Amino acid sequence: MVDTAPVEHHASSRRASADGIPLSVLDLAMVANGSTSADALADTTAFAKKADSLGFSRFWVAEHHNMATVASTTPSVLMAHVASQTQQIKVGSGGVMLPNHAPLAVAEQFALLEALYPGRIDLGVGRAPGSDRATAVALRRTTEDLSEEFPRNLLDVMALLGDVRTEEGLWRHFNATPEASSYPDVFLLGSSAFSPQLAGMLGIPFVFANHFDMGGTLQAVEIYHDHFTPSPALDEPYAIVSAATIAAPTTDEAEFLSSPSRLRKFGMRTGQLLPLLPPEEAREHALWGPASEMPSNAIIGTPAEVVEGLEHLVEATEASELMLYIATHSLAERLRSLELTAEAWFV
Repeated sequence: MVDTAPVEHHASSRRASADGIPLSVLDLAMVANGSTSADALADTTAFAKKADSLGFSRFWVAEHHNMATVASTTPSVLMAHVASQTQQIKVGSGGVMLPNHAPLAVAEQFALLEALYPGRIDLGVGRAPGSDRATAVALRRTTEDLSEEFPRNLLDVMALLGDVRTEEGLWRHFNATPEASSYPDVFLLGSSAFSPQLAGMLGIPFVFANHFDMGGTLQAVEIYHDHFTPSPALDEPYAIVSAATIAAPTTDEAEFLSSPSRLRKFGMRTGQLLPLLPPEEAREHALWGPASEMPSNAIIGTPAEVVEGLEHLVEATEASELMLYIATHSLAERLRSLELTAEAWFV
C-alpha cells in the first residue's frame, strides 16, 4: 500500500525575467528533410544542454506517433537520456498521452525517473491520442474511446505518485516504486475547454498548447482560473502557456527561418504531411503561397520583438510561465534563437 503521508514536490528555481516569469522549452525531436531519427535525437540532446546552460526552467519532450517528422515517440525514454546529459534543468513530458497507457505503467516510469534524478522530473499529462485513430488503436489494442476514463486514470496516476485524492483506487493495492523519497510534479495539458476545468478543480498546474495556433488560449486560461481550487499540490493557480517563437538578428531573417515550420503547419491543416524543408526549399514549394498567407500567432522577429510579443502574451493570459517551441530546419538556428531570446529576456 502506498504511504499517504505528504511527499516532497518541487518548484522551478531557474532564471526569470525582471517581472518574474520563467521561460521553458518544448521539443519534438523534429526530423528535418534528409536527416535521421538519430540525428534528431542528438539535436534534441544538444538543444537541452544549451537550454540548461542558459538558465531555462524546464525542457519538455512530446509524445507523437507514426509521424514522419517527429522522433519523440516515448517521452520517458527520451527524458532519461536528456536528464543524464544535463545538470539542473527540469526534464518533463509535454506530454504523456494518458489514454495510450496504463496508469500504473506511467506512474512506474516517472517514479523511476524521479528516483534517478530527484527534483528534476515533471509529468505533463494529456488526453489526446498524439496520433491518428488507427495508430491510437494499435497502441491501445482497442477500438473503444477511452477519453471518458481520463479523469479516473489521472487520479490514479496522481495517487500512485503521492497525491491521493480518492478513497479507493490503484494506490490501495499497488506501489509505483518501493520507497519513494520524492515524486514528480503533475501538470495537465490541454488545447480545449475540458482540461483547464479539470486542472482547476484538482488544483494542479495547467499547460495550454498555444503553439498549436488553434485559438481558445484566453478562454482556456480563464476557465482554469475560474475553477481553481487550492489543493495539496498548489495554493494558487499556475498556468504555463506555450508559444512558437523564432528570434534572429533581423526580422526578415527570422521570418525566413520560420518558412519550414509555416509550410509544415499549413500542410497539417490541409491534410498534407510535408517534410521539414530548408528555408530556401520551403519558399520554392508549390504550397508556399497559401502557407505564407496563413494567419499565425507565432512570435517571430528580433530578440526585442520576441520579448515584446512574449510580454504581451503574459499580460493577456496572466501566465505564470512561458514554454517556447522553436521549430527551425537546423539545430544551429534553434540554438541561436534560444541564445538571443535568453539574452533579451533574462535581464
